[in-house]
Amino acid sequence: MKFILGKKIEMTQVWQGEDVVAVTKVQAGPCAVIQVKNSEKDGYEAIQLGFGKRREKNINKPQKGHFKGLDNFQHVREFRTEPGELKRGDTIDVGTFAPGDNVQVTANSKGKGFQGVVRKYGFKGTKKTHGNKDQLRMPGSIGATGPAHVFKGTRMGGRMGGDQSTTKNLKIVEVNINDNTILISGAVPGARNSLVLISGEGELKTQTTDNRQQTTEKKVETPKKQEKKIETPEKVDEKIKEDKK
Repeated sequence: MKFILGKKIEMTQVWQGEDVVAVTKVQAGPCAVIQVKNSEKDGYEAIQLGFGKRREKNINKPQKGHFKGLDNFQHVREFRTEPGELKRGDTIDVGTFAPGDNVQVTANSKGKGFQGVVRKYGFKGTKKTHGNKDQLRMPGSIGATGPAHVFKGTRMGGRMGGDQSTTKNLKIVEVNINDNTILISGAVPGARNSLVLISGEGELKTQTTDNRQQTTEKKVETPKKQEKKIETPEKVDEKIKEDKK
């Protein structure tokens, strides 16, 4: 299983031959592995990823200790996985995905505020005939005659949207490694700049901490030490006289 965190940017379209495909542009990764959870210590197998950057003043002390040695992340999410070889500090980028991969995307849907039954559940409302005033979008009767109370779960007006939504069977159209973006065919839940969780079947490719370049320090002699090695003019004259003899 492979996975990554990203940010929804916008919807656009691309050409595939003579066909136009509607796609969603997502800026995904790079994500760092913050913690590797196991069943012995935590009770389940999971990988905790960090994505985005946040100001240091907005991070409390427990979070700073949890992010020690890494960056100040804006989002932290977990993915349930099987035991693997991932280590803390490994990096996951868009290179783990390829065009044609089948993925699912999870995000919070757009919040639409308080809505009536026509908008929320698709009720058709009442007739628009003469004498039917201010009842076009009403839900109608909500109580039963016998029990004389409203049943639990009755569809009524209320808050709509802002819930976790998952869209499956989406295909990746294009992967741009240079700018860390993925083009996903179809509509992805969530508003612009919202966090999205992308996962799919396949091998997860990571960049381990061992592959990072390590800088070496070089010792440079100070000018004072170099001055000590310079010989005085008297010693130079004595060497010249000895060479002439």
